[in-house]
Amino acid sequence: MGKTTGFMEYARDAAPYRDARERLLDFREIYTGHDERRLTEQGARCMDCGVPFCQSEDGCPIHNLIPEWNDLIYRGHWREALDRLHNTNNFPEFTGRVCPAPCEGACVLGITDPAVTIKNIEMAIVDRGFDEGWIVPEPPAGKTGKRVAVVGSGPAGLAAAQQLNRAGHQTEVFEREDRVGGLLMYGIPNMKLDKNEIVERRLDQMRTEGVEFRVNAPVGDGSGGTIDVRTLEGEYDAVLLATGATVPRDLPIPGRNLKGVHFAMEFLTKNTRSLLDSNLADGNYISARGKDVIVIGGGDTGTDCIGTALRHGCRSLTNFELFPRPPATRAAHNPWPTWPVIFRTEYGHEESAARFGSDPRVYLISSTEFLSGGNGSVAGIRTVDVEFKGGRFENLPGTERQWPADLVLLAMGFLGPEHAVSDPLEIAYDERSNYRAEYGRYQTSTETVFAAGDCRRGQSLVVRAINEGREAAREIDRYLMGSTELP
Repeated sequence: MGKTTGFMEYARDAAPYRDARERLLDFREIYTGHDERRLTEQGARCMDCGVPFCQSEDGCPIHNLIPEWNDLIYRGHWREALDRLHNTNNFPEFTGRVCPAPCEGACVLGITDPAVTIKNIEMAIVDRGFDEGWIVPEPPAGKTGKRVAVVGSGPAGLAAAQQLNRAGHQTEVFEREDRVGGLLMYGIPNMKLDKNEIVERRLDQMRTEGVEFRVNAPVGDGSGGTIDVRTLEGEYDAVLLATGATVPRDLPIPGRNLKGVHFAMEFLTKNTRSLLDSNLADGNYISARGKDVIVIGGGDTGTDCIGTALRHGCRSLTNFELFPRPPATRAAHNPWPTWPVIFRTEYGHEESAARFGSDPRVYLISSTEFLSGGNGSVAGIRTVDVEFKGGRFENLPGTERQWPADLVLLAMGFLGPEHAVSDPLEIAYDERSNYRAEYGRYQTSTETVFAAGDCRRGQSLVVRAINEGREAAREIDRYLMGSTELP
């Protein structure tokens, strides 16, 4: 695959982001244009490694044919590369932008050298496919007469809906928000994934193929204006729950009820909705302008809060992380090809350094109290330093500090799915409150109801959600028709 000696001739050369100071002035995507020369050389670095671990479960949950399309890009066969890419992934333009690329962590070349720039190549292939007009609607050849309801329009729900529709089933997607896309629309900010140019482009393809979307359509027990999920179960031949893991982890310390303390998703969702509705002119968002902002929790969501607050024009920004700073290289207990838990500087950290001169992260710190400014609003946070010892965090005496903060964003992950949709069906839950459905079968304890994505497995990656959506569609098709040709 690639050029036989390419990995020895060419160094890793990842596509750069736009300059940090420039991109802080807008909410446009952070990426630069695709350089075909660079991409050809990077495709050439793909080794004939025998066993491509990039396609393994550790590398790519949807088992993308990575060495094949790397080789095709090296040889200049872009259209064929796009066909390989779509064989396993309905939405490579999403994963090419927001997936953390575990495939690169599992790249065989990465044992001794920097990995192939797989993510850059994936994004370039699909973007060229749209630019060249190669990506067109694929409506089904015929209809089966079966109807499927998909609850939730995040990556799992969308992948399942597209596959089910292409199999000939009448597919309707129910979304409680005012726009389709779930996490892709409101959970990931515009500078990482453009909504009008990227997300809506794919949704338009699905609409033309015949998928029906119903927005402002919350599903529940029928009360409070919700659509009764039991009615859906009765009217449709199958129901897929793809509602995500949307219950955030809270921080129940003194002062939690003060104004100015928000969950990350509330902050991000309101910002993106206002941005799309009015370019933030309507003021219907939580503004960080002129404020001392503290983001509690790392990960992608924390970084997205950092990037958004910086674009608002915050006065200062600090990011608390409970765990210690990761090492620069893999630790002994973190061997290849598992995901490398190493220190990374993400786009928000780079932007914060450009604005304020330093990385915003503070490690091994625990918040103990939100402090009031006397008017019912948060004015600061009291913290204590900790150490990780014997598998537990212990407070270090004499390390108490106070930090100014009039906007605090909680980005500490998610506990599981909401149960307003599932409780009326009386389906079984696992020990973490997720919808119980066996991986590979996706059928819940109610025969006609299936579950896929984060609501089934817990908080995870977009690429895993797409994988589960595709596989759930296959199993629903098998259930409805007795056999299936879906992958």
